[in-house]
Amino acid sequence: MNNPVIIKGNKYGIVVVLDAFMKFDELKEKIAEKFRDSSKFFSKAQMAISFEGRTLSNEEQRTVLDIIAEETELHVVCVVENDPQKEEVFKKALDEKLMELSNTTGQFYKGNLRSGQVLESETSIIVIGDVNPGARIVSKGNIIVLGSLKGTVFAGATGNTNSFVVALDMNPVQIRIADTIARSPDKPIKNAKRETKIAFLEEGNIYIETLNKEVLNDINL
Repeated sequence: MNNPVIIKGNKYGIVVVLDAFMKFDELKEKIAEKFRDSSKFFSKAQMAISFEGRTLSNEEQRTVLDIIAEETELHVVCVVENDPQKEEVFKKALDEKLMELSNTTGQFYKGNLRSGQVLESETSIIVIGDVNPGARIVSKGNIIVLGSLKGTVFAGATGNTNSFVVALDMNPVQIRIADTIARSPDKPIKNAKRETKIAFLEEGNIYIETLNKEVLNDINL
């Protein structure tokens, strides 16, 4: 492609389109150049980021985030995964995790949460229903939504950085884990597939990825 790095976005989030065939070492230089030239447009903004055109490993994602931090004052608060892996095995892993939570410290809430409703829990919580815009969940542990998450969630409310959020349809207004906050872009990604995703905290950033066996193993739930 003529332009190996393209930046698209709005005031809440950006999409970085990367060349699929360029060697990563060469691509890193192009990324640094692009963000250096665009730094005045970002100022000290806090944004979500996603990548298209090329599948990046976790290490490569961290390298790109480091480049952005070096070349701009942009604060990336959330990485949205756009390259889902269709693995059936994640379903069994999720079921096992739900059973573990319900048999130990977890609790269930059945029903949809409407705008203005607040659900608070001293333990991990599993919501069987939708969390609509304007609704809020606060948990000292993990939050699992067996439905659409379109409201606000706060996991690890007492500072537990190992807490996570899972939803069958992940499109929240805001996610907070411990002391880190991430906001969704004001415009959802076009043609985004509805699939189970997990949000977790790693090295000061909230990552949102398709839930599968590999992710479950990586973050050591």
